[in-house]
Amino acid sequence: MTVTLDIIGACATLTLDRPAKRNALTLAMWEALPGLVARAMADPAVRVLVVTGAGGAFCAGADIGEFASQAADPAWRARNNAAIWATQVTLARAAKPVIAAIDGDAIGGGLGIALACDLRFASGRSRFGMTPAKLGLVYPLHDTKLLVDAVGAAAAKRMLFTAQIMDAGEAARIGLVEVVPDLVAAVDAFATAVTSLSATTQRAAKAIVRRILDGAFDDDAASADAFDAAFTGPDFAAGVAAFHAREPA
Repeated sequence: MTVTLDIIGACATLTLDRPAKRNALTLAMWEALPGLVARAMADPAVRVLVVTGAGGAFCAGADIGEFASQAADPAWRARNNAAIWATQVTLARAAKPVIAAIDGDAIGGGLGIALACDLRFASGRSRFGMTPAKLGLVYPLHDTKLLVDAVGAAAAKRMLFTAQIMDAGEAARIGLVEVVPDLVAAVDAFATAVTSLSATTQRAAKAIVRRILDGAFDDDAASADAFDAAFTGPDFAAGVAAFHAREPA
């Protein structure tokens, strides 16, 4: 299996597992990803999803050999485009926090997967690039928006215009990733912090940030109701009780 989902306690790990090809994505892998993400989101025990790659790479992008042999077929292209869109949207709009743990290359569609995650932690040896200009391709608007949301319009244009492969330091400088000295420890620490706090707050905050990125600028009935309902929810009651328990007598 070239894509796997493992669930241990409150943390689910989605692994791109095709190390001989630096985890390059085939159509079958793209089509498997949305269902695995949905399975993690549907599991009530899961609080956070980590997306990573096996064998010293995150993902080198699409499998160019498969792409070159199939791209002349309009039906295959439509199926491939639909699978990529479904993966990106499912990750970007997943209800629970999603972290990309990047060790090694995250290029093209691989970087697109990382961009669909909420946060990106990377080792110092990682490299990044958006490379459609090398093949004369055009990235979809949704993928491009994720890049612009992460690094801003100017940096996104630079990456797309030049197909530059940048090192971890440059990626951190433009806000693409957070480079950490110990990737496993950083991801574990973040997952522990997430699971120790309110799932209600985290899920609502993620949904609100996504709405802002999609163009919303003020509350509507749904977001106002969520704000109000939190005051009568179990997480608020537990938080208040914990606060009072810490107060000096």
